Amino acid sequence: MNITAAIIQQLRGKTGLGIMRCKEALKATQGDIDSAIEYLRKKGLADASKKANRATSEGRVGHYIHHSGKLGVLVEVQ
Repeated sequence: MNITAAIIQQLRGKTGLGIMRCKEALKATQGDIDSAIEYLRKKGLADASKKANRATSEGRVGHYIHHSGKLGVLVEVQ
């Protein structure tokens, strides 16, 4: 099947992903938009699981204590 710009734009509108990723998904699923969305979902989960075990060596810790002293927040960003 020929992948047209209109089909790619339609998939981009539903997923918010880039052109090349949408085109890759549509080629893998022979132009079926619903299958392409499922393909992208599975690929995203696989990519995320690869990155989950990475250790970070830098980051920041932020804090906030409300003036009443009853509320405090500690946030770590890596």
